[in-house]
Amino acid sequence: MKGKNLWVLVALVFFGAAAMSFMVSQDQKKGAPWNIPAEYKSMKNPHAGKADLVPVGKMLWAKHCKSCHGNMGLGDGPKAASLKTHPGNFKDAAFQAQSDGVIYYQSFVGRDEMPNFEKKILEAEDRWAIVNFIRTMK
Repeated sequence: MKGKNLWVLVALVFFGAAAMSFMVSQDQKKGAPWNIPAEYKSMKNPHAGKADLVPVGKMLWAKHCKSCHGNMGLGDGPKAASLKTHPGNFKDAAFQAQSDGVIYYQSFVGRDEMPNFEKKILEAEDRWAIVNFIRTMK
């Protein structure tokens, strides 16, 4: 009899947890359009096409970006679920169609829940290395 009660208890806990997962709000809003200053829209990547910077960008991504944006830029990192706004999908064609300067601005100047990284990633070459790595996420 005790074994049967244990299985009933385990089943109730399992199905209760499953039911609760559907009740928790998982909706994140899409971010508003960015207001990118003209200087960034026309900014050129001085390191565009430098494949040797991609591993550096990947390392910096793992340290600074991966927790929200995930391994492959899908916006599925461990901290993403706690954000009010979805961190975005960097594989998306519309995202990849943006200029390098726009991605630079979004990545390092930031806004709202996207923090400013200008004081955390000081070297311009390191910043562009991350942009170059983001470009590999197509």
